[in-house]
Amino acid sequence: MSSPAAARLDLDGNPVAPLTICMIGAGGFIGSHLCEKLMAETAHVVLAVDVYCDKIRHLVDPAPPHLAGRISFHRLNIKNDSRLEGLIKMADLTINLAAICTPADYNTRPLDTIYSNFIDALPVVKYCSENNKRLIHFSTCEVYGKTIGSFLPKDHPLRKEPEFYVLKEDESPCIFGPIVKQRWSYACAKQLIERLVFAEGAENGLEFTIVRPFNWIGPRMDFIPGVDGPSEGVPRVLACFSNNLLRREPLKLVDGGQSQRTFVYIKDAIEAVVLMIENPARANGHIFNVGNPNNEVTVRELAQMMTEVYANVSGEAPLDEPMIDVSSSQFYGEGYDDSDKRIPDMTIINKQLGWNPKTPLKDLLETTLTYQHKTYKEAVKRQMSQASASS
Repeated sequence: MSSPAAARLDLDGNPVAPLTICMIGAGGFIGSHLCEKLMAETAHVVLAVDVYCDKIRHLVDPAPPHLAGRISFHRLNIKNDSRLEGLIKMADLTINLAAICTPADYNTRPLDTIYSNFIDALPVVKYCSENNKRLIHFSTCEVYGKTIGSFLPKDHPLRKEPEFYVLKEDESPCIFGPIVKQRWSYACAKQLIERLVFAEGAENGLEFTIVRPFNWIGPRMDFIPGVDGPSEGVPRVLACFSNNLLRREPLKLVDGGQSQRTFVYIKDAIEAVVLMIENPARANGHIFNVGNPNNEVTVRELAQMMTEVYANVSGEAPLDEPMIDVSSSQFYGEGYDDSDKRIPDMTIINKQLGWNPKTPLKDLLETTLTYQHKTYKEAVKRQMSQASASS
């Protein structure tokens, strides 16, 4: 049987040689989808680094016979394990996905958030630079902070002009709220590590690519509190709303759900990452927005869509009152602040890698909520009946 990489060519028509990839954070949402894609369609070898492997257990525990020698799991915490440099040295490319990236944590665990996203990432950048290894570093669309338009009066005509709200990798300023708003601890730490990676490239020749994801959505995203995550935890918006739908609770809209977001399907986004992996000549030295500007909605509109889609998927009628408004201080605690819009400019990724997202929002919500219902409904039911029996 021929190797899956036998016919793989890069965007310039050159054969793609199999790589050894050290993937830090391989056990998470993005990492699990990327591992699956690489195992299914390429001959690349993955050194999967994480503290847990639940989402990639089907690939590594044990590796299926056809993947023997192609993927190995290395359980380690990058903040204090001397084995990390050895794994980076063994690889041609390191992909760093490790991060605390849940908004509820930015307020309640600002120190952990800053350490996770800046301090813990420093050795990864250092080892790649010192050993002349290429790095794909995952950042966030949050580095942009607030749009310029958000500082204009609400009815100002310039708010509608793209230059005041569309986010461009090499031009848009990064505007954060005041220090007392600890919600920006994440964005600030991510921006600083981006600047360090960029500086290593400028001063020491590090070959790097920085990825700024704009709300990647799909199966296995985040956790359902009390089922496969802490019962007191607050996941990101899609899993938060999924949790409410599974429990037949109203969806909580923070500050009226007026913030606007774009959402991109994880499988579309992973295609972009594979293009970065296999086209270093086109990807090195670039920062890439990876999102879908066509899938823009307010959080309130997202909640309405999810309520309708889940009713179709589950066969359960929506609640009489499917949504309730809560304040950000009630939901996240004091010190919360938010960005208004996040619309990615796609010029650079389209020009360099020819990538465009394909999946409309309704389709990706259908796929994701079908997965959530199938995976979690019975477990949530059991948990709720145990809770009511013990109360």
